[in-house]
Amino acid sequence: MAPLDFESFYNVIDGKLEATAETRHGINPATLEQLPPVPVSTRNDVNRAVEAAQRAAAAWAATPIEERKQKVIQYADAVDALANEFGKMMTLEQGKPLSHAIGEAHGAAYFLKGFAKMDLPDRVVEDTEHRRVVTRYVPIGVCVGIVPWNLTFKMGPALVAGCTIILKPSPFTPYCGLKMIELAQQFFPPGVVQVLSGEDSLGPMLTEHPDVAKISFTGSTGTGIRVLQSSAPSLKRITLELGGNDPAIICSDIDIPKVAARVAMKSFVNSGQVCISIKRLYVHSSIYEEFMAELSKATKSLVVGNGMNESTDLGPIQNAMQYERLKDFVASIKRDKLTIAVGDLENTFSTGNGYFMSPLLIDNPPEDSRAVVEEPFGPILPVLKWDTEEDVIHRANHSADGLGASVWSRDMAQAERMAGQLQAGLVWINTHQELQVDAVFGGHKHSGIGSELGIEGLKAYCLTQSVIHDKDGA
Repeated sequence: MAPLDFESFYNVIDGKLEATAETRHGINPATLEQLPPVPVSTRNDVNRAVEAAQRAAAAWAATPIEERKQKVIQYADAVDALANEFGKMMTLEQGKPLSHAIGEAHGAAYFLKGFAKMDLPDRVVEDTEHRRVVTRYVPIGVCVGIVPWNLTFKMGPALVAGCTIILKPSPFTPYCGLKMIELAQQFFPPGVVQVLSGEDSLGPMLTEHPDVAKISFTGSTGTGIRVLQSSAPSLKRITLELGGNDPAIICSDIDIPKVAARVAMKSFVNSGQVCISIKRLYVHSSIYEEFMAELSKATKSLVVGNGMNESTDLGPIQNAMQYERLKDFVASIKRDKLTIAVGDLENTFSTGNGYFMSPLLIDNPPEDSRAVVEEPFGPILPVLKWDTEEDVIHRANHSADGLGASVWSRDMAQAERMAGQLQAGLVWINTHQELQVDAVFGGHKHSGIGSELGIEGLKAYCLTQSVIHDKDGA
């Protein structure tokens, strides 16, 4: 494996590293220092990347699936070997603690290998003396993945299914994505996997392109709707993984100190910047005060700081736009005069360099307050009381979002009964925010369309084709 230079960053088009006339800089959210320049792609770059993907599509689709899977495994091993380097780059551009970032890099390899273990066998519907009917899964063709940082969820299944794919990383966090695809050139033919960096204008250039067959997008619900609208004229296949406002329901029989400590991390990890983190916490009224005391203790123990420091639990907010949005969110908490269990509304945000924000616990706010209704995508957690199952299920489901939800209980009958009534694509019992490569992941309601992960995530990059053979017809 040839070494990677983590100082220079390029587009990858048709197997070649390419600079652009215009560049931009990302910002280290912990120091506000500029990171190296990255490309700003033009419509010409988009057209050339799509053309290269089209040229490569037939040969890659014709490559036997076992050979495609082996290439993905070899690539995953290379990612795994560079986990420390990718982790450091991730912390510099995204802010999360270095140990978490290195773990995420190893996780990328895990997900790639997981997809490479999946199969797409033909399904024999009928096979008699006179007739044979087979349903097959064939690659869609040229795909585009628009991602904040979890690009392997899109790369892995696309490549195994036999598609070519162009990745567009977020303009806020382009660095690891650019290097991941640069590394991929050592394992895949030119045009099979490419990457374009750019401003917000780049997304529509890709979603509107008539020769792109599928878009897979991860991001906000509002942007997802625009992706869907811009893709409609050319009838592109679409996967949307959108926002969430995940409820967690705490029942009365749990181990309070243990669960409170776990819930604190499931809520605040990556400073709440995880689509499937706990966003609303419902605690049974009989244990509310004791649980809140333990949750407050766990929250106060979390260290906010630069992700490069070993003692850091929570890094900065990733970018200035989200930082300002969270300031407005906190201002609304002040206006609503909500009760704060942990935090200081006057000193929530850093006064020095870096987009740092201390976590806030809100004590039993009104159900219709912004803190409960709206996903903050930051370290803000409303904690609410409940008494009856019927009531808490209704309140947990009373949201336009339906990404994840969890129930915490020692009574498995109760936990499964409640979990079965939650309107979410992912429901956990006694945990939260865990993903498994062979378990499907997709949102209900306004949290998305289609699926990622699992065999359904692999099939999302395929078209179905039934072959009906009349053996006597000739």
